Amino acid sequence: MPLLQFATTLSLSPAERESFVAFVTERYTEEMETTAGHVAVTIAEYDPSAMAIGRAVEGPLLFLDAEIRGGRPFEYKRAFALAVMGRAVEALGVPEPNCKVVFTEHAGEDMMGIDRVGGDWDGA
Repeated sequence: MPLLQFATTLSLSPAERESFVAFVTERYTEEMETTAGHVAVTIAEYDPSAMAIGRAVEGPLLFLDAEIRGGRPFEYKRAFALAVMGRAVEALGVPEPNCKVVFTEHAGEDMMGIDRVGGDWDGA
């Protein structure tokens, strides 16, 4: 189960959150060659005083901590990151320097639910 956790200084409406989550889920399934049924997305909104980045410019911040199953090629991760950051810039008005993504990879068996334990990504 990929866990895509966003932290932002934006104050989003429910419609904006739903639209962004739908976009992120769709792009993840396309770029990572998987299905949407197990993709988890969270958005946490913070006061601007609670987030900082040294190279930020004036405007909102948006960070993505993407906890994913290991094995995806760099090109898949980069394409997904660029798509998400591009959407944040275009749809939410986040300045490009204020969008950041970090990937943390886990073995499939480290990702589980009550009904199953994940397996390794086989690239198929």
